[in-house]
Amino acid sequence: MVKIVTFGEVLLRFSKSESLRLQQGNTMDAHFGGSEANAAVSLALLGNEVRYVTRLPQNAMGTACMLKLREMGLDTRHICWGGERIGTYFFEQAAALRPPRIVYDRKGSAFYDLEPGMIPWHEVFRDVDVFHCSGITCALSQSAADATFEAVETADKMGLTIACDINYRKNLWNYGAKAAEVLPRLMQHADIIFGDTTEWELASGQPRIPFEATASDYPVDGEAYTRMFEKIAAKFPRCQKFILGLRNELSANHHLLSGVLYNREQLFTTRVYDINPVVDPMGVGDAYLAAYLHAHLHRHESDQLCLDFSLAASTLKSTISGDFNLSTESEVLELRDSLLY
Repeated sequence: MVKIVTFGEVLLRFSKSESLRLQQGNTMDAHFGGSEANAAVSLALLGNEVRYVTRLPQNAMGTACMLKLREMGLDTRHICWGGERIGTYFFEQAAALRPPRIVYDRKGSAFYDLEPGMIPWHEVFRDVDVFHCSGITCALSQSAADATFEAVETADKMGLTIACDINYRKNLWNYGAKAAEVLPRLMQHADIIFGDTTEWELASGQPRIPFEATASDYPVDGEAYTRMFEKIAAKFPRCQKFILGLRNELSANHHLLSGVLYNREQLFTTRVYDINPVVDPMGVGDAYLAAYLHAHLHRHESDQLCLDFSLAASTLKSTISGDFNLSTESEVLELRDSLLY
């Protein structure tokens, strides 16, 4: 069985119900999540053996988080214990034409203070095939960025396949480093890279191609994306799979999704999914990349079918409340195969 290690900060997400603003009401819903944890849970629910590596405080909240990760099927034996608190964020749901709002509270969290040498990477990567990392861990602090590069360099030396989610979060880059310099360095280690239009533009310098779908018959410009990724591929010679997620938000609850994959020889596009209503937009990209990794590593299908599987999974996540995609492989296949063109 393919074994996968994912690495990142688990967050506690607080949000108001019924599209209330943060200053309204007296109660909040709470969910554990975070991009890398979302991807790990998706991979586990699709049937993969997943080790999740993070740093948690040795208190009741850290224990609650660890138990939730175990409940979702993750191997948590390599969690690093220490620090004072778990990171949090506050999420205000979009409504009609009002955009969503996120307020992070991550500075000084257990993961924020992670340093190189705290995690025994050679032990973590023993008998492992794939390492999934994210640009978010490089955005938090210099020490967390250094620990991330320690991880990818060790995985590289041990011969693992490395999958990288660019995951640019502009509000997190506050410690002096520049995302446009750090993220491309991380991507140089990757065999598979995921990103949205903004992230690929930041990391590669190639102008984004607008995705302006308003209906499912929108034509994705394959020739333009081919030209773009031919230039990007020259900058990242190790990478073999360049994957782009496309989303156009017509309103808070009406999104259109599509995707692009370039394998250095050919470009693949998929249908446009018209999702109305969207139940929860958080974790949609994480579901997309996790589904691709699962399909690529286990199903041994064509790039086209793997991409179609990814889009079906992210579409289903749009209908599920919370950060985690709770869809099974059979549910994703049922949607994918019912709509194949």
